[in-house]
Amino acid sequence: MSMRNIVAIDLGASSGRVMLAQWTTETQRLTLREVRRFANQRVRRAGYDSWDLEGLEQEIRQGLQQLDEEGIVPDSIGIDTWGVDLVLLDADGQRVGEAVSYRDARTDGQMAQAINELGKSNIYQRTGIQFLPFNTLYQLRALHLQQPDWQAQVSHALMIPDYLHYRLTGQLNWEYTNATTTQLLNITHGDWDDELLAWAGVPASWFGKPRAPGNTVGHWVSPRGHHIPVIAVATHDTASAVLATPLMQDDAAYLSSGTWSLMGIESLQPWLSPAALDANITNEGGAEGYRVLKNIMGLWLLQRVCSELHISDLCALIQQAADEPACVALINPNDNRFINPANMVQEIQDACAEQQMPVPQTAAALARTIFDSLALLYRQVMGELGQLRASPLRQLHVVGGGCQNPLLNQLCADACQLPVFAGPVEASTLGNVGCQLIALGELRDVADLRRCISQNFPLEKFAPLNNSAFAANLARFAALSQPAKELAYDKAD
Repeated sequence: MSMRNIVAIDLGASSGRVMLAQWTTETQRLTLREVRRFANQRVRRAGYDSWDLEGLEQEIRQGLQQLDEEGIVPDSIGIDTWGVDLVLLDADGQRVGEAVSYRDARTDGQMAQAINELGKSNIYQRTGIQFLPFNTLYQLRALHLQQPDWQAQVSHALMIPDYLHYRLTGQLNWEYTNATTTQLLNITHGDWDDELLAWAGVPASWFGKPRAPGNTVGHWVSPRGHHIPVIAVATHDTASAVLATPLMQDDAAYLSSGTWSLMGIESLQPWLSPAALDANITNEGGAEGYRVLKNIMGLWLLQRVCSELHISDLCALIQQAADEPACVALINPNDNRFINPANMVQEIQDACAEQQMPVPQTAAALARTIFDSLALLYRQVMGELGQLRASPLRQLHVVGGGCQNPLLNQLCADACQLPVFAGPVEASTLGNVGCQLIALGELRDVADLRRCISQNFPLEKFAPLNNSAFAANLARFAALSQPAKELAYDKAD
């Protein structure tokens, strides 16, 4: 039997992993092995919340070296990461400044200024991308205004996965799915938008033409001298996760659940109507068509609570939260106040107190507040998507690390009154692998990939149960999530 060895490097906003997938051509059996897992933590450098790119690169190279020492010669390597953040290079290919994180406060006020000067509808019709205060468009404007000494040295701007491609191969590439997250790509012609670049104050020469997933960027030379193709997969981790989501019918939605929750549907055409703009729906590029979705703050809130309270046993906390009464206290997870507060526990408690709700005091009560609030926000977004497509959605596929949370899955099913299918857990990794297998000719297309994933990675179904607690609190939650308070709007707006 013939075997393919595929390496997927999958970096999320809180952790990273080097994974080995083994594919048997004749049986179409697909297995995953974790080679190396590591934390991805922001660091404070030069006054900015930044990414430790040197540390990430070292971890990636150690994982690849481990495979080399095992005598495994990969057929290809692919990298996916989070979106919007970029790396600046000078003419010699050396990094300029820090790789500033989207959670840094330097973009405060920039989105409001863009809307005021360029017009909200104009920006949306040009890009189809949701308004988030940390989009790359606003990061570059902040760079232009606040770090002119950095800007003067720049020759190239690369998204995070393209930078890592460059570090492995020495070749420059701008992959399409991640490029769309910048709010700088023109949705009509698929290239960088001159008007938006001019407003940001940066030259178009920093950027090359975006390329669709599946091209070979270059080759990584292993310590043993093997030249391994590095394939630009769908490098935005959500794009890869959606590729691996077994969507088998037109009325199914996906929820990529992790630090962020990304809820949406697939579409061959972008949604650019005034209603889509009002709902702050985004049209990010996918391997096929568009990922029409909405950003939800997700399990970032829980991650911060666990870190602040030094909780390591997440399974025990979830069980304790299940024993808490439903919907005692609610928050709007997409409120800007939760993007990067000094203290997440206090911020949640303050939000509850301001709304005259009972203040959660224990870790279990805090977790239940987060879970109930997320479930209600999922319901709200599902409704928005259903209204825009003029027909209801009838099932939801939850993928990613968050799909391992049985309580949140059940609450989601109860709140939305839809069946929820959980899995696969390593969706972004599998989408990364699948894109490589398609590029190598092992799979025909995305439908073929999804069929193989369904065969190799069984799903768990959560049927909707009694939703009386959620039904009784719909109006209460709606009052919390008025547009002026949502993540869609700038803090200075």
